[in-house]
Amino acid sequence: MNKAIIGSLPALSAEDDEPVEVVSDANLAWVGTVPPEWDGWRLDRALVALFPASSRSHLQALVEEGCAEVNGQIALGASRKLRANQALNVQWHAPRHEVPFEGEDIAIDVVFEDEHLLVLNKRAGWVVHPAAGNWSGTLLNALLFRYLASKQLPRAGIVHRLDKDTSGLMVVAKSLDAYHALVEQLAQRQVGREYMALCHGVVPGAFSVDAPIGRDPRNRVRMAVVSDGKPAKTDFHPLMLGEKVSLLHCVLHSGRTHQIRVHAGQRGYPLVGDGLYGGRPLAGLQRQGLHAARLRLQHPKTAQTLQWDLVPPSDFLAAAEELVGWQGGGLAAST
Repeated sequence: MNKAIIGSLPALSAEDDEPVEVVSDANLAWVGTVPPEWDGWRLDRALVALFPASSRSHLQALVEEGCAEVNGQIALGASRKLRANQALNVQWHAPRHEVPFEGEDIAIDVVFEDEHLLVLNKRAGWVVHPAAGNWSGTLLNALLFRYLASKQLPRAGIVHRLDKDTSGLMVVAKSLDAYHALVEQLAQRQVGREYMALCHGVVPGAFSVDAPIGRDPRNRVRMAVVSDGKPAKTDFHPLMLGEKVSLLHCVLHSGRTHQIRVHAGQRGYPLVGDGLYGGRPLAGLQRQGLHAARLRLQHPKTAQTLQWDLVPPSDFLAAAEELVGWQGGGLAAST
C-alpha cells in the first residue's frame, strides 16, 4: 500500500502527523485529533481544510454517507461543532462520476429500449454501481461496454438504483437530455415505482409510513428512521395473507436508500430474507423478498406516459406461493 502527502494537510497533533495513506487512486483515509485552533469549527469546515481540492458539497455528502467519525461515533451532520483533542477519522473517496470504470461484456435483460431510454430487468444479486467490494461486474460496467455514448453521461446514465438483492425494473438514460429529464422527474416525484414485498407478520390492512430516513447512527451499513433524515413516505397494501407472512404491494412517494426495507421494519414487518433489518430466510428465499414490479414515467422526448409491469423471478414466486398461496404472477394481474 502506497503512502502520499496530499497538499499541505495540517498535523492534527504532535504525535499524529503521519502522511495520508492512499487506499487507491480514489480512496483516502485520515486519522488524527482536532487541534486547539479548530475548536468550535463545523465539521465541514475542517474537512475543507483537510481536503482542499474537494467541493464542500462532496464533503458534506461524505458525512451523510457515514464516512466521518468523531470520538469513534459516526458524525450525524456536517454542521456538527468540533472540540479540541477530539479524535477524527475520515474515509474519503472521490465523487463516483470522477472514478474511471471499464466496460465489461455482461448481458442486460432489456424490457424496453429506444434512442433515449433503456428499461431493464435487474436480476437479484447484481450490483448497480461500483463501490467498495464491488468495483467490477456491475450494471454500470455493462452499460459502458454496450453503449459507447454512456461514457459521456453521469454514472453512465443511471438515474436511480435498486439494492443488490432487489430484483426488477430500472430505467437508464441513453442521452444527456434524457438524463436531465429523468432526474427532474425523480426530483419532482413524477416517476411511479411500485414493488411487491414478502414480509414477516400478518398485515391487517393498508397503511402508510411517513418518516424521515438517514444513516443509522449505530451502524453505518444500515439506514434508519431518524429525526434529521430526509423525508420519506411509503404506502403498503396487502395483496394476500398467510399464517405468518404477508405479500404486500408497496408504493414509493420518495426514493431513499433501503426505504421500503426500513419503513416495513419500523412498523414490525421486516422483509423475508432481509437479515440487515431483522428478516429471516423462508421457503428457500435467501435474499430480501423485494421486487420492483411496476415503473411509470413520462418519456423525456415525447412526454407520453409509459408504464411497464414485470413478474417477479422464480425464487420470489415460489416463496410467495408456499408462504401465502399466491399464484397471481405480478401486479398487473391483481391491480
